[in-house]
Amino acid sequence: MKRLKFLGLAMITITMLVLAACGNESSTGDSETENKNENASAELEGSVVIDGSGTVYPFMSKMAENYMTNEQENVSVEVSRAGTSAGFKKFLVEENGTDFNDASRQIKDEEAATAEDLGIDVKELKVALDGLTFVVNPENDWAEELTQQEVIDIFLASAGKKNWSDVRSDFPNEPIKTYGPNENHGTYEFFWENILDEQDLVAEANLQQEYSTLVDLVSKDKNAIAFFGYGYAVNNKDKVKIVKVDFGNGPVEPNLDTISEEGDYAPFTRPVFTYLNVNMAKEKAQVLDYAIYTMKNAADVASETGFAPLPEEELNAVVTELEGLK
Repeated sequence: MKRLKFLGLAMITITMLVLAACGNESSTGDSETENKNENASAELEGSVVIDGSGTVYPFMSKMAENYMTNEQENVSVEVSRAGTSAGFKKFLVEENGTDFNDASRQIKDEEAATAEDLGIDVKELKVALDGLTFVVNPENDWAEELTQQEVIDIFLASAGKKNWSDVRSDFPNEPIKTYGPNENHGTYEFFWENILDEQDLVAEANLQQEYSTLVDLVSKDKNAIAFFGYGYAVNNKDKVKIVKVDFGNGPVEPNLDTISEEGDYAPFTRPVFTYLNVNMAKEKAQVLDYAIYTMKNAADVASETGFAPLPEEELNAVVTELEGLK
């Protein structure tokens, strides 16, 4: 009798253990399902549309490539390069505007007013530093170093520097051929406003929409000199020669060490930006996610694409602000 009672208790104990195990398995299964659901919710899809600065284009196209490859393969990030000013016209529209506008200058008062009129909440994201760089033809062996004032005078209409010999008497008596980006570009506006102090550019200047065209033109013209962002210059050193600029303490070559708002190349250094449509960031999760990813990875991508990176603490502060939009 005692034996039967013992067997009965044993069976009850085994049954309870089996049920407990099943319960744990079910709980684990539920947990795994929840984790899968959480992962699925982190997988985004849709598009992110970016236009604007040709100078910022290499930075942003690399960022987009990294994001689609390593972060969100179901999100399509489209990056174009109409130029800063032309890009703002696509960004600041009532419907179907771009999500970001890359800019090699800050937004103008009239552009900010347009945004306010349209009810578009715009957030400025400073992503890196660029050095306005002057390049000459590889065969040019006389203008490898120029003073800040000589560079300005070459492009300034009122200076009257027609030939290289007008810049220095020992330079060749050959006509100077000046090149640069056209008025669609923030680089042109930065140069005209900050370097030429809004004075007239030489009438003969050949201004182009595409930076690749400028590189090609300089590479074929021994008397050429052009200005554009450092990234295009350093990535085309086989076609153009970077000019060292003397700001008063000896010639300085732009590079990732000298390009700084307080460094040796400071007079020709400028910040570059992307502007976020906050309305779209709140409406489309992939837009906000891309903004956060950009600021988290800005320093690395800047260095890879010819820009001087910003301090990590400055970038991290912006990431915190963006995460607050969630």
